[in-house]
Amino acid sequence: MRIIALGFFDGVHRGHGALLRTAREIALRKGVSAAGLTFDRHPGDLLGKPAPQINRLEERVWLMRTQYAMDEVLVLPFDAQMMHTPWEAFAARLLGQYQAQGLVCGTDFRFGDRAQGNAEGLRDYAAAHGVECVIVPPVLDGAEPVSSTRIRAALESGDLAAANRMLGHPHLITGIVEHGKQMGRRLGFPTANLPIAPELLVPRKGVYAARVTLPDGEKRIGVTNIGLRPTVEDSKRANVEPWLLDFDGDLYHQPIRVELLEFLRPETRFDSVEALRAQVMSDGERARALLEGRL
Repeated sequence: MRIIALGFFDGVHRGHGALLRTAREIALRKGVSAAGLTFDRHPGDLLGKPAPQINRLEERVWLMRTQYAMDEVLVLPFDAQMMHTPWEAFAARLLGQYQAQGLVCGTDFRFGDRAQGNAEGLRDYAAAHGVECVIVPPVLDGAEPVSSTRIRAALESGDLAAANRMLGHPHLITGIVEHGKQMGRRLGFPTANLPIAPELLVPRKGVYAARVTLPDGEKRIGVTNIGLRPTVEDSKRANVEPWLLDFDGDLYHQPIRVELLEFLRPETRFDSVEALRAQVMSDGERARALLEGRL
């Protein structure tokens, strides 16, 4: 038995958090599990309306579990069959197969074939079957609701403060460290190389002060470049490259988590690698001053 919060949960932002907290509160009251339900791919991918995602599926699951204490995260495949499932059949599946004793959704929740299902219809369907469905109003940031669309725009423009405020947590990027060309190591600031998956949004290219969590849970201050490395390579795809201050170890083929805390400067093409090195060292001191005590 479970209480299920419904949504795609891209970014797991403060609006999503209101759904998840509500599900958790009801679950505690009823003595059942609290669950978030999401999909393995964005519905827009099949509908011809792809949108760059804020987080990978694994990150969404991690955020729902760690930030909002979900007991379970149900991940459903979004395929052609799911896309064409009538909304009543999906609602019946929630109550039957997934044993929902309560449902939670937002006011703009749409689902089922041609998005014909909505929050009010789901509430009425659930009530007819003796199940509570709570519709949670939007969470505002300023005069407008918090939304994944607004967060994407903030990240792309470099307004990290607004993005993190709406998210309710630092924007995070996770991945497995790959081998690079070791240019940073030769210049005195060895970086960990994380490629950005093609489906993910690329934040504004530039340098960020970040908190980096290592595989053993240790946290370090990281000067993190997101971009194409125009001074030394001019790469064709964006990478995330944190330089971990005061760290000398091997992270190849290991997972790390990078949380962006402060935007330091735009990506710049320097006249020489010496000028690049001097700027990165300055970035490191600035990041240290900003993040000391925030790990």
